Amino acid sequence: MEKIKLGKTNLYVNRIGFGGIPIQRVCQSDVNEIILVLLKEGINFIDTARGYTVSEAFLGEALKGVRDKFIIATKSMSRDYNSMKEDILKSLENLKTDYIDIYQLHNVKSEEEYKRIMQNDGAYKALLEAKDEGKIHHIGITSHNLDFLESKIDLENFPFSTIQVPYNIVEEKAESLFKKAVSKNIGTIVMKPLAGGSIDNKKLAIKFLLSKDFVNVLIPGMGSVGEVLENVSVKGEKLSLSELEEIKKIREDLGQNFCRRCGYCLPCTKGIDIPNCFMFEGYYNRYGLREWALSRYNKLSVKASECIECKKCMKRCPYNLNIIEKLKKVVETLER
Repeated sequence: MEKIKLGKTNLYVNRIGFGGIPIQRVCQSDVNEIILVLLKEGINFIDTARGYTVSEAFLGEALKGVRDKFIIATKSMSRDYNSMKEDILKSLENLKTDYIDIYQLHNVKSEEEYKRIMQNDGAYKALLEAKDEGKIHHIGITSHNLDFLESKIDLENFPFSTIQVPYNIVEEKAESLFKKAVSKNIGTIVMKPLAGGSIDNKKLAIKFLLSKDFVNVLIPGMGSVGEVLENVSVKGEKLSLSELEEIKKIREDLGQNFCRRCGYCLPCTKGIDIPNCFMFEGYYNRYGLREWALSRYNKLSVKASECIECKKCMKRCPYNLNIIEKLKKVVETLER
């Protein structure tokens, strides 16, 4: 498959990458087989994270002997120097490698978090040191808060080689951000290409993204050889009129039922983290990551069941979601 340059990194990637979230639910032998198929099919970009439980370790074992054939991106939620330094070393150990191609700050949400990261004792310092030592080659950032990244990408010296944000048939807000990134030679990585599993027509969702020249690489989660083969069968041809009509219908069907995690519904009167509640319910029901979703949900200090139905969140939601009913579904799924 033809590969393209990922921004200013000098890394050449297949535009369809591998998202490492779903392999948490399979076993090592399954991952070994998946890696062999990725190699055969030319998929060379792998995305994982410290927070994906066994994902890094499974990949490290499976990549023995073929590490040099792949570009590995992982990420950490650490915000301070010491924690990030520990996470980098743990990632290297798990992935059984001397270097990681792209190490990303995971899900940076706000200016407050960013300032913490960039302080003298912040996580960015640890990343820079690891880069100087050759332990990582490039530094990236991921976020669900597009307004936040929009405010940073215009910096004269934007300190990241890649950005990773949600973009799909239903969530198109990132288009202007990606176009700006490409104009600045910053690599663009698409997370949630299938809208967190909400889009049933996977091939159309992938083809939609491949038709966008400002998308460098998309990372659909894959938990089986079958899913890999299904995804690589998609070609980046021009969308037909019938496909454009189907895309329109998908937007209409999901438009008022799909949370974009924009955060405009917050703050909740009771302190519920509404977007994360919906995300964990989605991982439980659509990804089959039940233990992982439950463990993350149970760490929330305020659960969805504490909703008092004041509806302030619904008045703020720009997509007119019935947040109250969706929170009830969270309770039914994750608190039973």
